[in-house]
Amino acid sequence: MFDISHLPTLENLRCFLAAAEHLNFRRAAEAVHLTPAAFGQRIRQLELTLGHDLFLRTTRTVRLTEAGHRLIPPARATLREALQCLDALDEHNPTPVHLVVGTRFELGGSWLVPALMTLPDELSHLKLDLYFGSGPDILERLRLGKLDCLITSAPQAHKEWAAEFLHREDYTFVATPTLLAQNPFTSPAHAPNHTLLDINDALALGRYLTSVSDRPLSFGAVRTCGATMAIRQMVLASLGVAVLPVYLIRGELERGELVEIMPGVQLLSDSFRLLFHNDTIFEPAIRKLGEYLRSQPLK
Repeated sequence: MFDISHLPTLENLRCFLAAAEHLNFRRAAEAVHLTPAAFGQRIRQLELTLGHDLFLRTTRTVRLTEAGHRLIPPARATLREALQCLDALDEHNPTPVHLVVGTRFELGGSWLVPALMTLPDELSHLKLDLYFGSGPDILERLRLGKLDCLITSAPQAHKEWAAEFLHREDYTFVATPTLLAQNPFTSPAHAPNHTLLDINDALALGRYLTSVSDRPLSFGAVRTCGATMAIRQMVLASLGVAVLPVYLIRGELERGELVEIMPGVQLLSDSFRLLFHNDTIFEPAIRKLGEYLRSQPLK
């Protein structure tokens, strides 16, 4: 028989991982719903059990020790295996899991929220909190452990992250019929006569067009709008031309409120992916969520 009296408890390992992610005991205590005093006691118990200091603490900072860094992978693996033990015994009532999911404002409002309004029975054990932000913001929050997963078309930024493909994202180059009647755009030579609406000066959306054009496109002006939904509103007001995701303006295209410019030009495509840390204890739950989101069409 193994003597388990000197093994760390799952609760203390959970607190350790929260502290390692936040590097702030107050925020970590809030994340696991404990008082700061109770949380600090859990960390001290774990350090006494293991015989190592896991954090270097001052009045202003918290840093992991070398032992603390080494403990992160096995602690995550241990909690993940414990969750799987429960699920294996009662597959019809899996362990409740709380996930914080991040994405961009536009995708969140137009697709993610409707998709999550009514979850199927097999995902009823998931409690999902949402966070909307810019692309760089949500990537940084995932890196810091403030999100459990995120939905993005941005490149996978870290080798420690895993990805679940969700949907292909197609783009189209559009304007209103009113604008094009006043100022045609039938070839790249017409670009100097138009204002390109985009998220930022780096042409976050325009690059899907400019990267494939046979001739360089030199627009008369670039107007930055900050967000895709703002671009959609401004292009509908005939304030410029824009590259936009097809799913976001499908209705406007069908009603003729927007029309394709140079429809023979095939723009680059992208894909939405569900990103998460590849050693997260919630990997099974996140992959189940990804499977469900793949079944929900973009709209």
